[in-house]
Amino acid sequence: MSIEMYQETYIQQQFAERIGGANYGKDTAIYKFEKIKRAKAAAKKGRPELELIDMGVGEPDDMADSAIVARLAEEASKPENRGYADNGIADFKTAAARYLQEVFQVEGIDPTTEIVHSIGSKPALAMLPTCFINPGDITIMTVPGYPVLGTHTQYLGGSVYTVPLTEENHFLPDLASIPEDIAVKAKLLYLNYPNNPTGACATVEFFAEVVAWARKYNVVVIHDAPYAALTYDGIRPLSFLSVPGAKDVGIELHSLSKSYNMTGWRIGFVAGNPLIVKAFSDVKDNNDSGQFIAIQKAAAYGLAHPEITEAIAAKYSRRHNLLVAALNDLGFRAVKPKGSFFLYVAIPKGVAGGPKFESAEDFSQYLIREKLISTVPWDDAGHYVRFSVTFEAHGVEKEQSIIAEIKRRLSEVKFQF
Repeated sequence: MSIEMYQETYIQQQFAERIGGANYGKDTAIYKFEKIKRAKAAAKKGRPELELIDMGVGEPDDMADSAIVARLAEEASKPENRGYADNGIADFKTAAARYLQEVFQVEGIDPTTEIVHSIGSKPALAMLPTCFINPGDITIMTVPGYPVLGTHTQYLGGSVYTVPLTEENHFLPDLASIPEDIAVKAKLLYLNYPNNPTGACATVEFFAEVVAWARKYNVVVIHDAPYAALTYDGIRPLSFLSVPGAKDVGIELHSLSKSYNMTGWRIGFVAGNPLIVKAFSDVKDNNDSGQFIAIQKAAAYGLAHPEITEAIAAKYSRRHNLLVAALNDLGFRAVKPKGSFFLYVAIPKGVAGGPKFESAEDFSQYLIREKLISTVPWDDAGHYVRFSVTFEAHGVEKEQSIIAEIKRRLSEVKFQF
């Protein structure tokens, strides 16, 4: 039976208002990533002789380190690892605490009470509002950004106040711009550094400002840090928890997806304020039964070997250098990010003798349609496209070849800025 036929039954009237109520499934709007998906399919069909270069996918192009994979295979064969993990095993939590100390100089984290594993950061972000948000409460989010915490805030009857990330403010939120009436009602503040999509890094001074602001207004800080160890050019990885007072006001979410090429493994951890960690653990206990113990043990091995991430970061840094140079040669104003694998670039105004770009979405669609180069557009705070240097390329020569091909395709026209 088709969806259209199902819509004629009583089921259509039973959906929760949070996902559309009786109108669920009838919305004909096409969202950004679906537009990109359709444009990519049409471009490949229309120009099969030209390979699509996908710079939009924010997913590592390599497998996890072979030693991590080997540890998974070893642990998966042990009968004692077959059962439910519930809120995690001590080995993983201890490894996470040592990782925070070794890589980020975070001292004094108790692995028993101040760390709990998560099945990736996305489920953690989805569950955290359940710990805090009542109808009418406010979550403060930055835009552009990752919306999951805000989506679940709204599911629970709360609302979202957004703060723009602008180039003028180094893509850090201007906390002073948040109205007093919003600040005093807010429950949660979401931050993400190094940032997706801008690639910006926070500073110790900014995090200290966040701690003071959170204390003033009694706001819980949720720092989402999946790219925290992917930093470049002498910038040391920085944890929110390394700043004095941070543990009093919030928590930090870490993930092995990006820093260890373990995207599909779904393993990360929440660390920080023990009362928040306990609340999250209680909610989590009513949502899942824990990640497979063998995955936790393999992840613990990875956390004990941060040199794996350092090698991954070196690769992304090299690719960023190539891409920034190529774009700037064409007239763009690209600046290498200090962290993450994303390059956030202001769009041109148009093409000489060709189309004008009123939005980043216009430009992104043009790149896919005319040049078979896929990016992600952001129009939330200015008009930018996000390039991801996670494109599939094994070896330096292949990386150079792909960037050279991007430059060749884009140099076929004259962009106006």
